Amino acid sequence: MTSRSFSSLPLDPAMQTNLDSLGYQQMTPVQAESLPVILAGQDLIAKAKTGSGKTAAFAIGLLARLQVERFRVQKLVLCPTRELADQVAREIRRLARATHNIKVLTLCGGVSIGPQIGSLEHGAHIIVGTPGRLLDHLRKQTLNLEHVDQLVLDEADRMLDMGFADDVETILAACPANRQMLLFSATYPDGIQKISARYQQSPVTVTVEEQHHPQQLVQHFYELPDAISRSEAVLRVLGQFNPALTLVFSNTRQQCQAIADDLNDQGVSALALHGDLEQKDRDRVLVRFANRSCLVLIATDVAARGLDVKELDLVINSEPSHDPEVHVHRVGRTGRAGEAGIAVTLFSAKEAGRLNRLEDYLKAPVNTESLPAFTKAYNREADMVCINIDGGKKDKLRAGDILGALTRDAGIPGSDIGKIDIFDNAAYVAVAHASARTALQQFDKGKIKGRKFRARKLARF
Repeated sequence: MTSRSFSSLPLDPAMQTNLDSLGYQQMTPVQAESLPVILAGQDLIAKAKTGSGKTAAFAIGLLARLQVERFRVQKLVLCPTRELADQVAREIRRLARATHNIKVLTLCGGVSIGPQIGSLEHGAHIIVGTPGRLLDHLRKQTLNLEHVDQLVLDEADRMLDMGFADDVETILAACPANRQMLLFSATYPDGIQKISARYQQSPVTVTVEEQHHPQQLVQHFYELPDAISRSEAVLRVLGQFNPALTLVFSNTRQQCQAIADDLNDQGVSALALHGDLEQKDRDRVLVRFANRSCLVLIATDVAARGLDVKELDLVINSEPSHDPEVHVHRVGRTGRAGEAGIAVTLFSAKEAGRLNRLEDYLKAPVNTESLPAFTKAYNREADMVCINIDGGKKDKLRAGDILGALTRDAGIPGSDIGKIDIFDNAAYVAVAHASARTALQQFDKGKIKGRKFRARKLARF
């Protein structure tokens, strides 16, 4: 039986100490199965869902084989979206904090390429990026991959779904032929098999089954009456379960935005996340949902990749997914780590065929129910207010600076300060409603690191 203790791995003492300080005591199944393979230098295919611990699995493997004294790009991680790339880069930096002078650089679209070129000129050990922007750098000859010895494709199935197959193959071809390739994917379509056959050498396959148990995840399948819109049905479900945090999936951008607009019209704190948003707006939406200043997020599948929110009470499929594997991935975002979770799927009579395909995939019956009658409105208020500060990493602003200004200078209790997120030119801090006015007054009259920064409370919706 595979050992679940990190101490069983041949990791250096500094990494072991850091893992312990971060609370990494026992490996998840995907970590226990894949890390010995990665550390042995073998190619890997890991079939695992979001929330399985796969990011830490390959991050630890990359760092364990990194030669810090060789200041050149040795590791490359490809992700389908900027959100996921940012999340992966943050996790690598957390795991690398016990070793000095490791530089992790994120290369994604949606921002100017100029500063990225400048950062590349100063060198990096690990690159995390999206295929389109990595290809831009290869074409400009601002990125050299000839020394890459480990390559990761994270959520490879989504990269193919998004049309990145040719870009991915071009990037793979730019890396040395004898590098280690680690392929992580929630599903295993034909396109992934072709990439593996072409670019991997005798890969070891690790499959981690869905970790949910019936007592952790309760699923409801509600049939919609003809006269009821998707938005009204979502409102009924919210009123029925009164969740603290809800993720609603929509199959299209148009429906995603329409449901968000309808919920806002009914006084529900809801935001939309889809591909039509500018990058800064996408960042802001993700921050607000993660820091609990927004209670309901309506998102398309691709936009939700990289969204890592713990204690998600409810997932609603505003309509069934066309792909049963996507359905399993969606509902797998609630009921994690032993916590209870609820997943609701709304369907019309003409969409019943999708449920039949889901039954075939799950090899289990899907029990349908009538949509609950309207009994009470969903009127839960967000616990936190999100404050946007016009300053970020480029201004040398750190989370500790913001926390100090609010707790030490303004006298706000630390328990009233929530998540702090800092980007290149902006920062966001979640503050309890009772302390929001005090926080804004502090930013208006006080200084951070001797400088004035403008701050404003983001609108409720």
